[in-house]
Amino acid sequence: MHVIHQLAIGGLENGLVNLINQLPRDRFRHAVVCIEDFSAFRNRIRDPTVAVYSMHRSKIGALRLRWRLFWLLRWLRPDIVHSRNLSGLDALLPARLLGIATLHSEHGFDVNNLDGKARKPALLRRLHTPFVNHYVAVSNQLHALYVEEFGLTPGKVTQICNGVDTTRFMPLQDRRDELLPAAFRGRHSFVIGTVGRVDPIKDQATLLHAMADLVRRCHGWRLRVHLVLVGDGPMLAKLKDMAVDLGIGDRVWFPGARNDVADLLQAMDLFVLPSLNEGISNTLLEAMATGLPVLATAVGGNVELLEAGVTGDTFDPGDIHKLAEVMACYVASPALCFAHGAAARQRVVRHFSLQTMVAAYQNLYLTL
Repeated sequence: MHVIHQLAIGGLENGLVNLINQLPRDRFRHAVVCIEDFSAFRNRIRDPTVAVYSMHRSKIGALRLRWRLFWLLRWLRPDIVHSRNLSGLDALLPARLLGIATLHSEHGFDVNNLDGKARKPALLRRLHTPFVNHYVAVSNQLHALYVEEFGLTPGKVTQICNGVDTTRFMPLQDRRDELLPAAFRGRHSFVIGTVGRVDPIKDQATLLHAMADLVRRCHGWRLRVHLVLVGDGPMLAKLKDMAVDLGIGDRVWFPGARNDVADLLQAMDLFVLPSLNEGISNTLLEAMATGLPVLATAVGGNVELLEAGVTGDTFDPGDIHKLAEVMACYVASPALCFAHGAAARQRVVRHFSLQTMVAAYQNLYLTL
């Protein structure tokens, strides 16, 4: 049983769906419990026998939630409960009362708790450690947090990095211009892109400001350089207004949430991830697998994924001028784009494949 906050578009959720779809059906059965609810994203799970349950915690409260989880667990009797992030903690006590093995993993934090050390959430995580048989860390930073902040022994934590489907996300010889607005097409256009939930922690605002800075640096680039921000979320309307206020409204396309991210990545020349914090970013891995050079903030697991000066570069969160400066280097040098994009693809194939991730989880599940 996988316990998550909600099953909707997102990196954690995408990783869960990939895991369920790839684990052998003759050895594993799955159920997904959403502490809140699910969307049509659940249809990406290929096995029709996988049940998805909604708990609606915000409507029923924590006590009723745990009571319902207890009876659901007693009815389903899973071998393992794998809870994820803060919301998943609610399932741990009911599972342990029923003698069910438990596994917990963190996949990053929110904008109000960038380093994972905020007092109340940290206390909740510590209070639940007696109910967890084993932990998974998706990055070195999270592994260190478990050991140094929560006092876990290294043997109780397994690090499993996210993996990407390198057959679905792969480079093309020619960019897929047909997916872009007409004004963004053409042999001489340069498309910068990002994919992610439009939320304060993803900080797409810094990318918009850097884009405005970039086109001011060289007047001739104004008609060449375009920006694609894929995703939906609470900040979308504000970002659209911001693009207009910065004078780049005609240079930015907001396609919203999409199911064809693999195709849209093939329409880009450079990928940027301006997040304030990340665990292990699936979209960063997907961009690298597509053969794009990547620029990302030097936070969380980002520094473990890309190799500065080889597959792209890093910048500090909110550093508009550094981001604009680095983007300018790629706009000015197609050879640099090609070299770093090829190196990014090679790095993902060697170290971050979906098959490697699935094999690691399969081994851990069978061990538990």
